[in-house]
Amino acid sequence: MNRWHLSPGGPRSPFSSSFQDSRPALFSTSELREHGGPHRIVIVGGGAGGLELAVHLGEQLRKLRRREPPAEVVLIDAALTHVWKPWLHELAAGTLGGHDAGVEFLQQARRHNFRFHLGTLESLDRARHELWLAPLVDDAGQEIAPRRPVAYDTLVVAVGSIVNDFRTPGVAEHAVALNSAADATRFHRLLLAACARAEVHSRGPVQIAIVGGGATGVELAAELIESVHAIAGLGTELRQEPQPVQLRLIESGDRLVGALSEDISRQAREDLEARGVEVLLGRRVTEVAADHVVLDGHEVLPAELAVWAAGIRGPEVLEKLDGLELNRSRQLLVRDTLQSTVDADVFAMGDCASCVPEAGAPAVPPRAQAAQQEARYLADALLRRLESRPVEGFRFHDRGSLVSLGSRDAVGRILGRLPGHGVRLQGLLARWAYWSAHHAHMVRLQGALRTAWDQVGNWIDGRSQARVKLH
Repeated sequence: MNRWHLSPGGPRSPFSSSFQDSRPALFSTSELREHGGPHRIVIVGGGAGGLELAVHLGEQLRKLRRREPPAEVVLIDAALTHVWKPWLHELAAGTLGGHDAGVEFLQQARRHNFRFHLGTLESLDRARHELWLAPLVDDAGQEIAPRRPVAYDTLVVAVGSIVNDFRTPGVAEHAVALNSAADATRFHRLLLAACARAEVHSRGPVQIAIVGGGATGVELAAELIESVHAIAGLGTELRQEPQPVQLRLIESGDRLVGALSEDISRQAREDLEARGVEVLLGRRVTEVAADHVVLDGHEVLPAELAVWAAGIRGPEVLEKLDGLELNRSRQLLVRDTLQSTVDADVFAMGDCASCVPEAGAPAVPPRAQAAQQEARYLADALLRRLESRPVEGFRFHDRGSLVSLGSRDAVGRILGRLPGHGVRLQGLLARWAYWSAHHAHMVRLQGALRTAWDQVGNWIDGRSQARVKLH
């Protein structure tokens, strides 16, 4: 295995305060510009990997119990709330419970000994060890904070991924891509509006097209079937329809969830078709319009709502990171230590990074479990780097994959520690295993007791509120 042994470097300038004080976790602009004292680790992106890394590092630094800690941790994200990305399909369908909807970054920062700054990465100046954040504006377009620099000694890029529209005409204008919680919330509002129109004008079933038969597309299809049926049940006209939603799931490949085994793929398809989803395989969407999608350049299918869930690539900002090397999918190329191939002080993890741990091995897959494993690896590796201790390269251990098929069903396989050993799960047991992955994530963020109380609150809410959010 490759080993690396690098002394921490990077420019320093005056920074007067310790990150362990009791002031609010948001930085002021002056604190962002001025930097000195402890080694500054800046993490950009508060997804499953980025937030867990900030939490792990903050807690490890707290345990050192030194008057002057060897490092400070800064987490930067464009939102104030962390939402578990594998559950964006539930947020879009309106079936995600209030206690599961997200956790506040500021609260996490206070509890776990790091700082949080609200901002969007714009560019990088590697020579000066500075990244630049775009101007921060409110909903009315008023500027809250100007374009501003953030100094770093070690930078971790964890900005996730976005869908790949393959330059298909009309996608940007007429389709929704579930890249973020804001996208999911926007789609939910569009869904409610479509159901209202169908109810008021007796227009028949709501027409929805989902492009992409990966995990996101399959999970969203299953959730929307339940969601629209629940919404229709509260009306008078739409509930008269034998099938209140006509949902088409379109996949260019020969099967759904191609990353999983054929038997799981077949089971997912059969389950969706039994619920009324029309699964179209080997078909390519060549255009998206306001009220329809075009298949293979000629066939027109009506679609009041279209969701694009086909393929992933890195966000556009990765092209503005001062010459860091990218692959065709616009992911940052990193070594097995998760350091970029160009700059040893810049790391990348999660969906925005392409890591091939060993020659001839496949790249680490863009999945939540991979980002979480990378977070645990980096939490140890970065502190070892500060102490000039060697670290072995990252190795991904596949624990299996599960695909949700609604509130009471899922399908997938859980893998053991030995190659070739695994258990196929289906139904409520698989759904429980799917839920437990998020539960374990929350335990790592806020501890077992607080997570248990949140789950009790979520259960109570579920007993007293409608199954689907109607606002």
